Formats: sequence, structure tokens, C-alpha cells
Amino acid sequence: MLFRVVLAVAVLVIFVYGLVDVIRTDGRLTRGISKPAWIVVMIVLPVLGAILWLLIGRPRDSAPVRQTYSHPSAPDDDPDFLRNLEMRRRNQTEAARLKKLKDDLEAKAKADGGPAGTGQDSAGTGDADTHDTGDIK
Repeated sequence: MLFRVVLAVAVLVIFVYGLVDVIRTDGRLTRGISKPAWIVVMIVLPVLGAILWLLIGRPRDSAPVRQTYSHPSAPDDDPDFLRNLEMRRRNQTEAARLKKLKDDLEAKAKADGGPAGTGQDSAGTGDADTHDTGDIK
């Protein structure tokens, strides 16, 4: 009984290993017959197909073919991500600088005795931060 279980597990392991190896191998490197034909042989004759694949069809003297991906593997390897991150950081720094300048300008206007936000901004464009309440004076 135990022998049958061990034999069944060994057959399954050999079949799955052979099939996965055929699928992962580049089609140009297979020997004997084409890659789709090897897959059919593996499915029709599981153990014999796996043994034949390992002896005849598998490429020799070559490292396993690693798949190359066109996209970066991590965000910090992606130049577009890094460029956008740098632009976001610069925009946040600029926004913080402008907020500080606005706060300093309002503090200076209060210290001079005038109400804050009624004068011109530092560029002299007249775009001070005013709120139109709709009141007519």
C-alpha cells in the first residue's frame, strides 16, 4: 500500500517537473521536436514523456532561461516614477515657501497697523488675498 502511494507521488512529481520545465524553456532551444509537440508528448505519455524530455529535448549546457520584463521591478527603478516624485517634492517645497511668504506678509501688514490682506502682494500685481463678501460700501 505504501509503495503504491510513493510510486504515485513520484510519477506526479516527475510529470509536473517535466511539464513545467517544457513550458518555461524557450521554444528555440528545444531539441528533437517543437515545444508544442513536447507539451503534447508530456500530456499523452506523462512519465515516458518527462524522461524523454530530460534525456532528449531539454537544452544542454545552458542556464535556465530567465524571463526579462520590460517594466522596472520596483518603483525606485522606474525613471518616470522618480521624475514625478521629484516634481511633486519641488511643488510641495514651493507651496510651503509661498505659504510662508504669505504668512510673513500678513504678519507684517498686521504689525504696520493695517488690516491683513488689503494691500498689494510682494510682486505688486494687486492680487492680494481678499474676500468679496458682496457688501456694498
